Amino acid sequence: MNLLVRQKFTALKHSRILPLSFFSMKYSDLSAFPETKRKYIPTSGIYPKGFLVGSLHCGIKKNKNKDLTLILSTKPCTASAVFTKNQVVAAPVEIDRKLLNEIRELNKDHIRSIIVNSGVANSVTGELGYKNGKLMAEAADKYIDQFDSKTNRHIENNPEKLLSKSLIMSTGVIGQQLPIEKITTGVKQLEGKLGDSHAHWMEAAAGFMTTDTFPKIMSKEFELPSRKGKYRFCGIAKGAGMIHPNMATLLATVTTDASITQSLLDKALSYAADKSFNSITVDGDTSTNDTVAILANGLASTENSPWKISTEDQDFESFKTNLSDFMKDLAILVVRDGEGATKFIKINVQGAETVQQAHTVGMSIATSPLVKTAFYGMDANWGRILCAAGYSSAKINPQKIGLSLIPSDNSPPMELVKNGQPLPLDEDRALSILKLEDIGVEVTLGMGNESATVFTCDFSHEYITINGSYRS
Repeated sequence: MNLLVRQKFTALKHSRILPLSFFSMKYSDLSAFPETKRKYIPTSGIYPKGFLVGSLHCGIKKNKNKDLTLILSTKPCTASAVFTKNQVVAAPVEIDRKLLNEIRELNKDHIRSIIVNSGVANSVTGELGYKNGKLMAEAADKYIDQFDSKTNRHIENNPEKLLSKSLIMSTGVIGQQLPIEKITTGVKQLEGKLGDSHAHWMEAAAGFMTTDTFPKIMSKEFELPSRKGKYRFCGIAKGAGMIHPNMATLLATVTTDASITQSLLDKALSYAADKSFNSITVDGDTSTNDTVAILANGLASTENSPWKISTEDQDFESFKTNLSDFMKDLAILVVRDGEGATKFIKINVQGAETVQQAHTVGMSIATSPLVKTAFYGMDANWGRILCAAGYSSAKINPQKIGLSLIPSDNSPPMELVKNGQPLPLDEDRALSILKLEDIGVEVTLGMGNESATVFTCDFSHEYITINGSYRS
């Protein structure tokens, strides 16, 4: 790598801002993204039927990056979402939560779109922020009405015609008002720009990004165990900092053409969120905007082969497991793009009395700055791991605890502690493991039979650099 290229790469690495060439690039060309991240970006996809997406720069971001995205379904969807548990919640969270509760009372498919802006979080913005959020949803609703008119679609809205058909999401700087005129104008400018190609979906994922270094998007097809039909998922996520369970600034959408009832979609999403986005952490900060939403339009069920997941049978259990695994893989992409991260760390806690206690120990380790900096420095200071396990609120017997490092190169695990006793430390072997990009940590408690896995990354100097100048 020559000096000029190295300087450009270093500037990109520290700014986490995509170069302008990104916006005219072909999506088979991934050169605008960091080399180490390109392997996580799909070059093709298999997408759910009946969804159209588009993204553009409406003027929120000074750097001209895409900042407005619309995901539209050609028919009303069953919709569900989980939200942040931070007591300071953004206007979009309040608006979406209220809307979904009202729709559940109607027991009818209704939501048609998700409109997302990046750059401004619309959080801690008072009455004006709430009003602007409603205006953002209204702009998306008008787009839908015009779309239906131009495509000769007639969708009956009564008695829910007074309810918005759009969920809204915002991410970015807290405490700033939305430039609502730019957003409403941008929505109008999306006319003719929506589509269902891989390039359209990639642009939509790019529109979610703030300090992210690559678009996080996945798609996959599944078949029902009953053989009644197949369905597809597409997931988009954003997040690199302010990531911590209880839904972290993290946004994610999952679209599917599966046909499923409201109650079972709610149940599947809740289960999947606990196994995925609620099991990751980058920096221990829970955002005001966290939202994971799923839209199911049912278009995988056809007139010739109709089906619907309506009971807790094998088809539902398969859907729930598939959604959980899919969302876990999507959540892992967020950790891999943690601000300044150089290591991906999988922490598996076994032998707990309950799953919750195993999860508590795992998260205590994953959020420890001392643990995370030790991984960054490739320092086998394993005492920090057991210290973090010990100050968690979980039940632990120090005389039974065990600890091992699990290499990602398929070499044997390195046992460090057994039954509370330290084992001789091979510094060279430990360093060879800690040099790997992916590292596993296994903690055995010896208290029971339950386990949990959480995912995190290391803390580097770059994390400070990024967050010390986030608004600039």
